[in-house]
Amino acid sequence: MASSPDIGAPVGDFTLPGGVLTGGADGTFARRDFTLSEQRGRPLVLAFYPGDETPVCTKQLCSYSSGLETFTDVGAEVWAISPQDVDSHEAFARRHGLRMPLLADTDRAVARAFGIAAPGIGLRRAVFLVAADGTLHWKHVGLFGATFQSADTLARHLTALQGA
Repeated sequence: MASSPDIGAPVGDFTLPGGVLTGGADGTFARRDFTLSEQRGRPLVLAFYPGDETPVCTKQLCSYSSGLETFTDVGAEVWAISPQDVDSHEAFARRHGLRMPLLADTDRAVARAFGIAAPGIGLRRAVFLVAADGTLHWKHVGLFGATFQSADTLARHLTALQGA
């Protein structure tokens, strides 16, 4: 298994299919490809989660979605990534009103590149903060995935990045 990128190292580029819900649960789920390198110039939160509609994942993504301004206020976008397909992500986003892009890493290639692919569960719950220059600023990889990093914790690290 590949190891997780080191702090300060460039994060390898990737493109994944996904979508983002706009206008609430009855709004549009805009599908497109999301490419990491196209985000250069602004920080990005990559939130890897094991599965749509699982208790901890739902709590985590609802927390990030309801606190999305915490991220946008510091100039960051949040991408949530899991192994389910885009159809599953659309249903998940609509059911819970999730407002951030949900990306489909169905073959877990990106999870492997980040060193978080895990037998049985697909991937470990992890968060990577990518700086505007495309380098890794901060990361947290869960051992068991029963908890997640709060939006406030991530915002503190993003604020520190702005001062760096």
